[in-house]
Amino acid sequence: MSAPSSRVSAPRGRAAATGWRRAGAVAVGALASAVMGCAVGPNFVRPAAPAVTHYANGTDPVRTPSAQGTSQQLNVGEQVAADWWHVFNSSQLDGLIKAALINNPGLLAAQASLQQSENSLRAGYGIFYPSLSADAAATRERYSPLRAGSDAPPAIFNLFTLSASVSYALDVFGGQRRTVEALGAAVDVQRADEEGVYLTLVANIVNTVVAEAAYRAEIDATQELIGLQREQVRLAQVQVTAGTAAYSTVLSLQSQLATYEATIPQLEQKLSQSDDLLASLSGHVPAEWTPPQVRLSDLTLPADLPVSLPSDLVRQRPDILAAEAVAHAASANIGVATAALLPSIDLSGNYSANGMATQTLFAKSGRSWSAGGDISAPLFSGGTLWFSRKAAINGYDQAMASYRATVLSAFAQVADTLRAL
Repeated sequence: MSAPSSRVSAPRGRAAATGWRRAGAVAVGALASAVMGCAVGPNFVRPAAPAVTHYANGTDPVRTPSAQGTSQQLNVGEQVAADWWHVFNSSQLDGLIKAALINNPGLLAAQASLQQSENSLRAGYGIFYPSLSADAAATRERYSPLRAGSDAPPAIFNLFTLSASVSYALDVFGGQRRTVEALGAAVDVQRADEEGVYLTLVANIVNTVVAEAAYRAEIDATQELIGLQREQVRLAQVQVTAGTAAYSTVLSLQSQLATYEATIPQLEQKLSQSDDLLASLSGHVPAEWTPPQVRLSDLTLPADLPVSLPSDLVRQRPDILAAEAVAHAASANIGVATAALLPSIDLSGNYSANGMATQTLFAKSGRSWSAGGDISAPLFSGGTLWFSRKAAINGYDQAMASYRATVLSAFAQVADTLRAL
């Protein structure tokens, strides 16, 4: 009975040993995953929006004052359309903005900066992969055995070498992950900046076109007043000749006429400056660009104006989003600085084939390899690493304060704009 018992117990023992090894492997893998999943430093949390339901003190206006029988409705909570300038129903304005979005150098520069930051982020992701390299070399050498303590005669030979190496940095404490996180936040900054340049460009074009139309209307109205004033001067001169009016009346009317006439060059100068501004916004020099002749009658005043909720404003305004991304990058930099205080582990391996002739390059005697790991830890740096982390924390505090200042300024701007309507 002993033999069958031993045949049965042996497989069970191997199974039990295999089970323990598997359990150990799973435990080690779980521990490694837990360690690799940790990243030192704070995890950034988006700041909450201010707990307010309106912008101005008291209540926000719901309609604009009536002008020439027209009043605009303010729709709180309505989303602003991406192509909001179409509400003016002006094909000239639409064409001007379309051309500017293609040619404006400021917008092109912002787009290039965004693409640069995106490519820097893609480059940063490379740290998560092994680094592979290959090398080929051919040398002719004269070797002196005296360097090894031998009195043998020197030898001259050729040496051909093919080698490959691999290295991998174990991001145990997440310093590299925090670095990539900061690069991602830099992308968010550039994206918000690009959006800000875009919105500013469109708004400047619309404002300039409306201003030009107003200047033209003011010039036309002033010229009409000049015509009427000249007629009054002529009639007053007739009355003076007839003895029914004093000459001082003529002088007074002529002075008022001169005032009207003096405003025309000023308005024309403003109109010319607006034309030059539109040319530069469109990516042209004034000499090669003809401005559109837009008049107020060509523009339709929108009846409804969307107003974002305060809780949505902090997720929409580019300046707020940029400040938030800067704070995110500053938070990630704390993790980078903290990881620099802790040990780092690198794995590496190398394989090479050597031969004195190309036909013997892959002979067994010429093969060599190495594999190993390296762990290093900072012991003393004169406080450099410690205070670098302190500086990163200060940078985060500064970024959060700047974020709050940006939010406050944005809410004040919206409140001022609503009160000014």
